[in-house]
Amino acid sequence: QVQLVESGGGLVQAGGSLRLSCVASGRSFSSYAMAWYRQAPGKERQFVADISWSGGNTRYADSVKGRFTISRDNAKNTVYLRMNSLKPEDTAVYYCAADTGGWRIPYEFDSWGQGTQVTVSS
Repeated sequence: QVQLVESGGGLVQAGGSLRLSCVASGRSFSSYAMAWYRQAPGKERQFVADISWSGGNTRYADSVKGRFTISRDNAKNTVYLRMNSLKPEDTAVYYCAADTGGWRIPYEFDSWGQGTQVTVSS
């Protein structure tokens, strides 16, 4: 069972930036596709971004494209989400997810972190 621990959330003003981090346990991190999702109060969890096991392929939700960047460091078992030009509508709990099946397409995210709160004030 992979454990995922997110950090880096907080309160920021509109237009500001944050970088989220997610550290995974275990030795197979480099075989996992990784993703960030978010859930705002009263709304369903939504996809934000994902990244392939090597980091060579990334995808983004239209709502964050051009503002957010997902990246990973396999030597540190860590995936990042750099968030720039934050808007109040980005306020949510952000979750890290892993596809522990290893090198599979399409991705199937089956392990989830506990989440980190991001609040953007206007």
